[in-house]
Amino acid sequence: MLQPKSYKYRKQHRGRLKGIASKGTSVAFGEFGLKAQESSWISARQIEAARRVMTRYTRKGGKIWIRIFPDKPITARAAETRMGKGKGNVDHYVSPVIRGKILFEISGIDKEEATLALNLASDKLPIKTSVVERKLF
Repeated sequence: MLQPKSYKYRKQHRGRLKGIASKGTSVAFGEFGLKAQESSWISARQIEAARRVMTRYTRKGGKIWIRIFPDKPITARAAETRMGKGKGNVDHYVSPVIRGKILFEISGIDKEEATLALNLASDKLPIKTSVVERKLF
């Protein structure tokens, strides 16, 4: 699974997910992309599950780019622990995704296959998404 190799601070505040993404909103590498229609945290496990289903469907025919990386640590307290005694240990990592961000890109396969592969990947994610095509100037 994806996680940072090193970090400056081990624990982070939760933060807020508001507004619309300004960076990473257009298809840059592939021909088709999966765009987020909602804001949410996407865990490293969900990203890996989406990547696996896309690679299995394309059967090494297409190239896949993952445009998000889970670099936010989420902490959790141990079960049946009393309150207090500080913040819990790092449990897993998430990627904060704001509405409008491109999550995955794919190329090397035709439109129907790419749309189906991206729809299979979107079933593994906790947010609404849409398939977008690269705009040629």
